[in-house]
Amino acid sequence: MTEKEIKQIAIYGKGGIGKSTTTSNLSAALSDMGYKVMQFGCDPKADSTNTLRDGSYIPTVLDTLREKSSVDAHDVIFEGFNGIYCVEAGGPAPGVGCAGRGIITAVELFKHQRIFEELALDYVIYDVLGDVVCGGFAVPIREGIAQHVFTVSSSDFMSIYAANNLFRGIQKYSRSGGALLGGVIANSINQGYSREIVDDFVSRTSTQVVEYVPRSITVTQCELQGKTTIEAAPDSKQAQVYTSLAEHIAAHEVSTIPAPLGVTELQQWAAHWSDKLLLQAEGKVAAGEAI
Repeated sequence: MTEKEIKQIAIYGKGGIGKSTTTSNLSAALSDMGYKVMQFGCDPKADSTNTLRDGSYIPTVLDTLREKSSVDAHDVIFEGFNGIYCVEAGGPAPGVGCAGRGIITAVELFKHQRIFEELALDYVIYDVLGDVVCGGFAVPIREGIAQHVFTVSSSDFMSIYAANNLFRGIQKYSRSGGALLGGVIANSINQGYSREIVDDFVSRTSTQVVEYVPRSITVTQCELQGKTTIEAAPDSKQAQVYTSLAEHIAAHEVSTIPAPLGVTELQQWAAHWSDKLLLQAEGKVAAGEAI
């Protein structure tokens, strides 16, 4: 498989929003569809690939480089569920250095050794911390390593805020050939108002929802076993949602530049929704009704 045929995707999202859970289930679903997948964990916690490997941690690229002067990329690639290649970039010692350095170092190592081409991958999925889009964490976007960026967001304001910041970064780097936005993966969507809020946000920022993912106890049960929902509960409704997400991403071809909200605009938008939810709770407006 040639380099041009490898689909490289970056998944961003606020810490704790379910980004790694979503990414691992996406990887598992794509592998079930017959694709060769590598999941590239880019969080210093190095826990992105745990549920693809029965809950076990793997040595990171940075940890291995600290032990050796040079590293063969094969030494930091570990096989997970259904043959998925698992990599963790890692980070510096706590309190020292840039947390994004692991991404930069790992990506340079893999590019130099042409690992993606050697393994004939269909997908490389970068699982990236999205609270801030600093230089290191922005590498998959800034350098155009990923062709498509997706963000995991709930309807909570801080999650929306993080998504909007990501949109600002994509807009900035798009001028110099950076990756573009594929859309929003709406997570923890169990209430009608949650979907309304996310739908309104994506409409105002010129993007789209790729999939609505409900919060489910099935996910918790599977992760307590150290597994993805796709592996541990393949016949569950939640597994069907993740499979649908994988199908949508596999079919996705054209990403775009988002139109992030300005600071004041975002504050006004949040205040509007705060007022609307209060009126809904008091029964003064119906769901979906404008105020």
